[in-house]
Order: sequence, then C-alpha cells, then structure tokens
Amino acid sequence: QVQLVESGGGLVQAGGSLRLSCAASGRTFSNDAMGWFRQAAGKDREFVAAISWSGVTQYYVGSVKGRFTISRDNAKNTVYLQMNSLKAEDTAVYYCAAGSNEYTNSRTYAYWGQGTQVTVSS
Repeated sequence: QVQLVESGGGLVQAGGSLRLSCAASGRTFSNDAMGWFRQAAGKDREFVAAISWSGVTQYYVGSVKGRFTISRDNAKNTVYLQMNSLKAEDTAVYYCAAGSNEYTNSRTYAYWGQGTQVTVSS
C-alpha cells in the first residue's frame, strides 16, 4: 500500500520558517515528479511547488517564489518544502503529492498525503 506521510506543520509567526517533509512508502518515486499543494479554508486546492525526478527542475507558484524551496532525497523517498518569510496568507493545509510527470496539475498526481496544517499568525 502506497502512503505519503507529511510532517513539520504547525503554528508560526509571520516572518518565521517551517520545513515540511513528506515520506513515501510502498513504492519508489525516484522516476516521478513530486509536489506540494495547499488548500486554505473556503478556497480551492492550489499548486505550490513541484520537483522533477532528478531534483534538477523545480516549479513554484508566483506567490512563494524566493521564499519556498522544494527539494527531494530519492534515497529516502522523501520530498521537502522549506518555507521562509512566511505570511498570514500562507495559512493552509499543505498536501504532498507524487506520481506525476506534469508537475503543476493536481489531477495528474496519483498519490496524496493526508495533509498537514500550517498556520501563520500576523
């Protein structure tokens, strides 16, 4: 059974940092893109960041460019999201996703984590 388990969410003040981790089990994703999406209360799920299987290519939504960094460790089957200079508008449930080759389209991801809450207080 494939599982994606996120960790690292929590409450942080504006301007602070958090590092999210997503550990995959049940199959390897070393040949697939992995990504992060988020869903704020009352809003649709949106793309945040994605990374190619090799880690060489990353994609970011404009609102997080320069503040968030996605990375991966294929040996650990894990993807990370380093979030710096957090803003109140970053508050959302963050979801890890894997198993796509189209990066930013949530419909192309086959596997999803359960989500982790990130709350940024202003």
